[in-house]
Amino acid sequence: MSRSEGPVSPAGDRFVRAIDRVLIHEGGDANDPRDAGGRTRWGISQKTYPTLDIGKLTRADAIALYRRDFWAPIQGDALPSALAFQALDAAVNHGVGRTVRWLQRLTGVKIDGRLGPVTLAAIRAADEARLIERLLALRLELYAEHERFAAFGRGWTRRIAANLRYAARDLA
Repeated sequence: MSRSEGPVSPAGDRFVRAIDRVLIHEGGDANDPRDAGGRTRWGISQKTYPTLDIGKLTRADAIALYRRDFWAPIQGDALPSALAFQALDAAVNHGVGRTVRWLQRLTGVKIDGRLGPVTLAAIRAADEARLIERLLALRLELYAEHERFAAFGRGWTRRIAANLRYAARDLA
């Protein structure tokens, strides 16, 4: 992603910061035969969106999908600021359901995969830095156990390292 492409929505929108970071991780076009997601553009995979012409997907189209299918279900605008990006990145990389279940596990609420008022209250009551630290640890553990770690592990661990840097900056 080129930084010269400018903001994706009005200044002050936390989705702007979060999606810009996700797109840095997700990048442009890829079609690695080792990747179960198949062809991707802007991190949007053909497997997930089989009716889309991935080759013609614009950055703006991808951002709209991320807002609708990831940001809205994790209620990014309702999450604590630093956690909002971390949760979006986890949802994009591991799925919304798994991310919500992780947040529920980490906050000690009933694990039902639904981000409702009880889960949101528990998230808001938690220590944000500790929650992010533990979420990133769960992600690293999942990556380390993944059958494709040999192929993609270096990139995955670099992603988490970048997210640790973002967290340090966001929480300062």
